[in-house]
Amino acid sequence: MSSPLVIRNLTSKPIEVKSCEYHDTAPSLSQGGFTNISQNVTSLFRNATSPAAPPVVEPTTNFVHEDLSIRIDPFQSLTTEIRPQNVNETLHLLFETEGEQHRLETPTPTSNSTTLQPLTENPRFNYTAVHLIEHSHLTLYSSANLSSWMRSFKDDTPLSALSIPGTHNSPTCHRALPSVRCQATSPPEQLDNGVRFFDIRVQPEAPLDPSRDGLILVHGVFPISLTGNKYLRDLLTEVHTFLDRNPSETVIVSLKREGTGDATDAQLSRILRDHYAGDPNRWFTAPRIPYLGEVRGKIVLVRRFGLEESLKQEWGGAGWGIDAENWADNTPNATCPSGDVCVQDFYEVLETVNIEKKIQYSREHLERAAKCCCALPGQDQVAAPPPKQPFFINFLTASNFWKVGCWPEKIAAKLNPAIVDFLCRKHNEFDSGDPAQAGGDGSTGIVVCDWVGHKGNWDLVRCIVGMNAKLEMRQSDH
Repeated sequence: MSSPLVIRNLTSKPIEVKSCEYHDTAPSLSQGGFTNISQNVTSLFRNATSPAAPPVVEPTTNFVHEDLSIRIDPFQSLTTEIRPQNVNETLHLLFETEGEQHRLETPTPTSNSTTLQPLTENPRFNYTAVHLIEHSHLTLYSSANLSSWMRSFKDDTPLSALSIPGTHNSPTCHRALPSVRCQATSPPEQLDNGVRFFDIRVQPEAPLDPSRDGLILVHGVFPISLTGNKYLRDLLTEVHTFLDRNPSETVIVSLKREGTGDATDAQLSRILRDHYAGDPNRWFTAPRIPYLGEVRGKIVLVRRFGLEESLKQEWGGAGWGIDAENWADNTPNATCPSGDVCVQDFYEVLETVNIEKKIQYSREHLERAAKCCCALPGQDQVAAPPPKQPFFINFLTASNFWKVGCWPEKIAAKLNPAIVDFLCRKHNEFDSGDPAQAGGDGSTGIVVCDWVGHKGNWDLVRCIVGMNAKLEMRQSDH
């Protein structure tokens, strides 16, 4: 007999479990039924505001029905009496929110999350479930339209208060050396599926010629493609095209100089200013964290490079771009001198056994971000002004060129599921005996990933975006 099912409600509304049916898996499913579901299910997790529900498996003749009334309040975890009797059973759960009912069949024959099937037309609520079978744990999130999820938040939201999915070496989806390629999908597909932070490394092509704007995309000293150079200009065109289609969104772009040659940071900053980031309608280059309303439809520049002298005088002598120049190397936790960026970027995983250390550092940084509470307009802040909320940037990435088991894809295969598990079961889950700890919004900060979207699996992105629910609830109540 399995453990009782724990249900965690990470939405802003109370949810009630109305019934449960225990179904024995029908033998006919092994002759194609499950295969067909598996082939179709990933298409359900794309970008519909009301995602389609998984295909319904026809009920078997051998099932047990149980009426229930289990209320799970927002952001509560509850151990239920729901307990599958064997591994062949499928649970059919009926949930209700404000009179609206939704159905879930779990587990499905896929590792992906599952959208609940609304039983009413034009539902007001839409839910996504992540069932961690090995822990008998079910987490419910509000389903987001991943191509425009930022539209749910008010213009006066500090960008650093949001839980933001990001990608590491974002354009490295091409055929390349195994330690160079970090992504399974293209930047446009990443954006359409909710990613809003790009980590980009460039090499100036002709740094001594002020008329040349060529910036080659690189990872370390290597080009990102074995079939020829790829350029920042083309990547930014894709970003601007996405923002034109989705004006509620913004994309944070972190830029760093890497590659070979004798180019300097000052030369890179001049090229960016003169040829790329000069249009204030397209770019936000102020040296501070913006509010969401200031940057909808724009790229926000985070710079990991030094400035030429003229740019140091921008914005009243405060500089140009959000300052992450002095980024501590290989760190489990450090804050840049500007105070705008707090980073976890431990990447020297020399042996596979060290992946657990990386997972632990990543969890700890999630916990730091979760404790922050966004100050809402009009709140009394005279007695205790809120501390500055930086970007908590959390790299779930590491590699070792010389160790096959430590290439980006291999590490992501272990680290990404571990973080999905943590977000579903543990993130911002504090003991009730310590209410002081429970005051945060439960943000994840910016979570920078490798190999998200591999084989259609966007679970990690959905979980990160789902962690905005508490902030969204506070804003709607304010």
